[in-house]
Amino acid sequence: MMDMFNRIVGVFLIAMAVLIAVHTVIEPLYHTSEGGQPYSPVWEILNPLMALAILLGLRVAYMRKKAEAGDAAVTRAYLLANTLFYGFLFVGIMFLWNWFTLLSPGYAAAGSDTNSLVWILIDASLPLLMGVTGSSLLAEATAG
Repeated sequence: MMDMFNRIVGVFLIAMAVLIAVHTVIEPLYHTSEGGQPYSPVWEILNPLMALAILLGLRVAYMRKKAEAGDAAVTRAYLLANTLFYGFLFVGIMFLWNWFTLLSPGYAAAGSDTNSLVWILIDASLPLLMGVTGSSLLAEATAG
C-alpha cells in the first residue's frame, strides 16, 4: 500500500518538476508581461499544485530526515535527507510568502521586482527538489 502511495507521489512530483521547469523557460516566448498581468494565467493553475507538491515533498523529506536522525555519523543519506528537508522548507516559505503577496494586492512591503526575482528563484529550485524526491520515491517503490 505504501509503495503505491510513494509511486503516485513520485510521479506527481516528477510531473510537477517538468511542468514548472518547462513553463518557466517557455513563458517569455508566449506571454507579454503587462502592468495588470505580469505573469501568464497558467501560474494560477500551477500555484495550488505547487503548494500541494511542496507539502508532499516536505512530508517525504521529513520522514527521511527522521529516519536518518539516529545515526551518529554523517552519511550521504543524512546529508541528502537534510538538504531536501531544509530545501523544501526554504522554498515553501518563500513560495507561500510570494503567493500570498500575489493574492493580496494591498500588501506593498516588497516591490514587484523583488516578487519577480523570488518567483524566478522558486521556479528554478523547486523542480530540482521535486525531481530528486520524486525519482527516489519511484526507485524505492520499484526496488521494494
